[in-house]
Amino acid sequence: MAAPAFVISPEDGQLRGAGMEGFYRDNVRVLARCKLLLAGREPLPLLGHRTSAELARFVAAAELPGGGPDPEVIVERHRSAACQERITVRSACERTLRLTLELHLGTDLADLGAIAVQAAGPPLAATVAGAGLRWTRGALRATVEAQPPPDTAFAATGILQWDWELHPGEARELTLGLRFDRAGNRGAEIPAGEGPWAAGGAGGLRRPVDDWSAVRAESEDRRAAPLLTASLEDLAALQLRDADNPADRYLAAGVPWRCALAPAEALRAARMLLPLGTRLAAGTLRTLARRRADGRHRGVIPGTLRSTGPHRPPSDTGIEATLLFPVVLAEARRWGLPERETEALLPTAELCLRWILEAAGDEGFVPDPGPGAPHRCEVQAAAHRAAVLGAELLELNGSSAAAELSEWAGELRSRFAGRFWTDDEAGGRPVPLALASGAPDGQQLTSSLAELLDTGLAAGGKQAPGLLTKAREERLVCLLRTPRLDSGWGLRTLAEGAPGYNPFGHRYGAVRLEDTATAIVGMAAHGYEEEAGGLLAEVLDASGAFEGRLPEMYAGERRAPRSVPVPHPAACRPSAVAAAAAVHLLLASAGVRPDVPGGTVDLRPWRTAPLGELRLRGLVVAEHPFSVRISRLGMGVVEEAADGLRLG
Repeated sequence: MAAPAFVISPEDGQLRGAGMEGFYRDNVRVLARCKLLLAGREPLPLLGHRTSAELARFVAAAELPGGGPDPEVIVERHRSAACQERITVRSACERTLRLTLELHLGTDLADLGAIAVQAAGPPLAATVAGAGLRWTRGALRATVEAQPPPDTAFAATGILQWDWELHPGEARELTLGLRFDRAGNRGAEIPAGEGPWAAGGAGGLRRPVDDWSAVRAESEDRRAAPLLTASLEDLAALQLRDADNPADRYLAAGVPWRCALAPAEALRAARMLLPLGTRLAAGTLRTLARRRADGRHRGVIPGTLRSTGPHRPPSDTGIEATLLFPVVLAEARRWGLPERETEALLPTAELCLRWILEAAGDEGFVPDPGPGAPHRCEVQAAAHRAAVLGAELLELNGSSAAAELSEWAGELRSRFAGRFWTDDEAGGRPVPLALASGAPDGQQLTSSLAELLDTGLAAGGKQAPGLLTKAREERLVCLLRTPRLDSGWGLRTLAEGAPGYNPFGHRYGAVRLEDTATAIVGMAAHGYEEEAGGLLAEVLDASGAFEGRLPEMYAGERRAPRSVPVPHPAACRPSAVAAAAAVHLLLASAGVRPDVPGGTVDLRPWRTAPLGELRLRGLVVAEHPFSVRISRLGMGVVEEAADGLRLG
């Protein structure tokens, strides 16, 4: 993966055009088939794995007539998401071999959406083009070129053929370069022989990403460092440039289904990565500021449709991005976003915040978009957080909306329980959903209630005030850890046994890593470290089953001895939010809470030290390196920080 390009293949490396196999760029399948035959047969697969987020290696043994048990001819394929593949054939045979290598190539130039619903269309006819083949569909054109050129090219069958003579100990190599053009514009191209392996290296693609190479986690928990490394690799490969301003970068939502900008997911991921620097957050905010709506929806950050849960139609995630925008800006400023960059983004933040006041209206609750839309508990929590942190922001330019927001947030705290809390003998529970008429509707437990624990980073490195009293906070933590919600691998989106429950349902029972991470960090921030540590252990266990590349969601089946979490077929993997959540969880236990405008940084590590002794290096506070060490007893020591930054 190297957004906006990625490759999907089975472990043997052979692309046969089945299912979703192929090279993709800009959500078009550029090459669907790339099957290798040696001496007329497919080699025996031995190994297939990713060597990084962007590179994969496949090893196979040629099955030759008269051969013994030891492989005498090895075929090695190095595949890059940047539309290139290097193939090496090595002979350990004691005699000279005459072999024919064939590559069977083909494509449909189908759109990813059509492939997903099995409507890709038939394979296209090829034409010979230079040292390779070319396919065309409308304005789309894909070309494969080979170095060295093939001895024979068969356009009708899509075959390139090399006739080789291999002496004992000799190796032959060829490289494929893939070019994609759209509507006459020159597309992505890496000439054969000039890819990421040029000059004998295999260090990955030259990509303009934030420098996260210095980020390190040394922990007694052996799961921590591999998870951090894999997540950072994926996040680097998911970065995209804004077409309107290439200096600004943001994260694509995930591969394969959403290799593009999804405003809410991009903001969430950037927020969770603030301990690694503010550049990604700033680029994401500027990209979205250029896309905000005008007219009747002035101030809204446009979004895409999502399922909001059982018995409810889809709603616009633009409301989520709108509520997140001022929060990310306010917290980025706490981590050290320069004042000049903050000031440039304040007008958009103010529009988002004024929209909250308008949307709440006389009733005082922010509804989902649309007439007669319901009021959601997590939306009120997000709107309250935005109002509290946004009021601090707007005080910088003396906006009159600052006082209005503070007043509205205070009123929401007063009336929240009347609409979104129901009492019972066990201590009560939050109401996830209330109809616009005021009648409670959704009484079932959902993981989205964890949003009530995320109050945000305010001045002085403190948590901003929330909507729950301490007693109700404690009750919510207990409810989140009940077996009906806690699957043993993370929190279900809907409690087991509830009407509409489905362990694979995106909003009906699957485990969404984002919600679980919100719960873990929120619990710890409010002093419930034992409960947070239990959930963190579940996520770390799940990460082992997914080889460190956590998907955005997986089945909410109840954990059993010797079981593993079941993947969700529609989940992005890698996912920007999931990878960022993994990083966020590993860093959160250090409890770094900066207030760069105030010149301080507070260190509140978890006293339970769930990762054992921990050393974090390569963090960024006030645009300077920041390193910290946490002991097994939960005591923290800052080892590196910007000059003049006082410890709270």
